[in-house]
Amino acid sequence: MSHWVSIFQQHSYLILFAVIVLELLALPISGEFFMGYAGYLVFQGKMSYFLAVLTVIVAGGIGITVTYWLGRIGGYKLIEKYGRYIHLSPKTYDKIASWMEKSGSKLLVFAYFIPGVRHFTGYVSGISRMTYRTFITPAYVGASLWGFCFITLGKALGPRWDEFHKAAGRYLIIAILILALFLGGLLIYKMYKSQMKNGLLKLFQYLVFRFRTIRAVEVFLISLAIVLLSLVIWMMGLAQDYLYNEFTQFNEITSYIIHANLQEQWKRVLRGILSLQSPNLYGVLILITIVVIWRKNQNRWLEFLLLTVILLGMHLYREMIIHVLFYVHSFWKPNSMISADFPNKRAMTTMVVYGVSVFLLLRHTTNVYIQIVIPILSVVFMLFLAIVNIALTPTLPSDIVGGYVYGSVWIFLNFFLFEMLRIMVNERNGK
Repeated sequence: MSHWVSIFQQHSYLILFAVIVLELLALPISGEFFMGYAGYLVFQGKMSYFLAVLTVIVAGGIGITVTYWLGRIGGYKLIEKYGRYIHLSPKTYDKIASWMEKSGSKLLVFAYFIPGVRHFTGYVSGISRMTYRTFITPAYVGASLWGFCFITLGKALGPRWDEFHKAAGRYLIIAILILALFLGGLLIYKMYKSQMKNGLLKLFQYLVFRFRTIRAVEVFLISLAIVLLSLVIWMMGLAQDYLYNEFTQFNEITSYIIHANLQEQWKRVLRGILSLQSPNLYGVLILITIVVIWRKNQNRWLEFLLLTVILLGMHLYREMIIHVLFYVHSFWKPNSMISADFPNKRAMTTMVVYGVSVFLLLRHTTNVYIQIVIPILSVVFMLFLAIVNIALTPTLPSDIVGGYVYGSVWIFLNFFLFEMLRIMVNERNGK
């Protein structure tokens, strides 16, 4: 590999082009490794970022197009006769063909990120007689996304690209898959908006017919329970990783990427963002929430009770979590070093204060658009605050994640109990 890297430094664009084409022809070469190294050379100023990405896009498009036509012309006999030389057995072919039959050409977009799949999608597409017009767009979109992500990743990791590129690549793939699911959901909703509305309406009518006792608030209660259960499972997973001290690599990669790519002048600007986590701003936000609750006068005292219990009980809840984790650690892994700030107090406080305020304020709006957009913006805002804290404070990324998740569990547990109490009070009052 070092020999390849030495040649790469002398003929960077040509070697990058050749490596990507050869990998997509199913030769045992790691294109992601060389893209990461190209990103590192971009970081050093020895390669152009634009030309490096363009090289990967063109090479990826050519490579997968060649394999498409090889499969189209050679047919299934190509697999039977030569498949063993590139590790494309009939069994592997059947598995990939089954995936593509279910997902269509959409798999081509993300197949580049799946080792053992990207090498064969061109062959399988050609053999399965997918039309070239259907094939070409997702194939080139996938090549563009693949090149952009790994060149950018190498540039972001800088001199530590070799140390972190495998682990960071896994996190990148997970993030891309989550983004793909989100964008795919939006695209499907946009394309089939009326059909989905009609389908949901029919489903709702069916559910009402079958379960006439279920009201909107009870459906909402079930939704809260599902979210709470998901958060509890996540919380338990974080606790296990914390006790086994498995956050080291995540902390190193996250901290390095943020610190290496955040310029000094930006840090001066971002220092003001930390004021969004000040006690004074918390007080203003809580006061606004109290005023809205008072003016709306809908289950006023119950909502005041919810706000009081969540805010006053938060610190006791965190202390309980810390003591439980410390107690378990003392018996489980007494000699290992763990963070004393997990879950982070500032992150948990921010999640709880903003979370309960947004929840109570949204309860008093009937605008569906606001009810959808505000939670999404809140998630983006919390992510931005996490980045700022990692960049400007010595807080570990895992401690911030812990603060967010454990804080979410606390507020959703109280939301769930509050809704149950509200149902009981309304039924007693005959509402």
